Amino acid sequence: MKNAELKKLLDSNYLKFNAQGFIADDPISLPHLFSKKEDIEIIGFLVAIISWGQRISIINNGKKLIEIFENAPHQFITQHTDNDLKHCLKFVHRTFNDTDLLSMIGFLKEIYLKNNGLEKAFSIYITAKDKTVEKALNGFKILYENSESYIQRSSKHIAYPAAKSACKRLNMFLRWMVRKDDFGVDFGIWNSISPSQLICPLDVHVIRTAISYNLITTAKSDWKTAIQLTENLKKFDKNDPVKYDFALFGLGVNS
Repeated sequence: MKNAELKKLLDSNYLKFNAQGFIADDPISLPHLFSKKEDIEIIGFLVAIISWGQRISIINNGKKLIEIFENAPHQFITQHTDNDLKHCLKFVHRTFNDTDLLSMIGFLKEIYLKNNGLEKAFSIYITAKDKTVEKALNGFKILYENSESYIQRSSKHIAYPAAKSACKRLNMFLRWMVRKDDFGVDFGIWNSISPSQLICPLDVHVIRTAISYNLITTAKSDWKTAIQLTENLKKFDKNDPVKYDFALFGLGVNS
């Protein structure tokens, strides 16, 4: 398929799937329950962290997190008592358990009380001159490992490019926070990272579609492949390449 034909296909499916109807059955529906920036960020981050497996399971367990936080994530994170944390016990989503949740709650508390929030925690590591969010992801990992809440077993839930990970879940979270358009799916509430710096999240649907259209040369889910895909998507929109995540995912799910 020629580039012009592929761009037309991707653009049409971007418009098809980047729509309000997409939200209900996707984990992004959970941060959409909130209007306060900090609440959106916190639930978005934690839901992204547990986003593997069936979407219905992700959404159900995300709702459990909201219940634990009594529908006020930011207030819970910054003001919880030891007694409040008892409600976290026995939480589990696949390999993410209550120990991991408690570690992430402590880490988020540090971020909001000492590091001026999640946006700052990522953006402090990059500048406008950086081509991608690679430094932001590597820096965020270091921030976690240097936090008082760091637990070695929980570290696996925060991927980073230096370990050659595709960082699918964190790239998805960054897409939610950074991308701006008029369709109301992504939030676009962060201004210190540019959409042009984002990297396309790799999941099985995206990889399958990307291979079929020669956008990547391997099915291996790693940072190199994520970079290759994003660079090829920039041929169609250099300022907002990750918008095509909607098209690739939608085409993959429905193929």
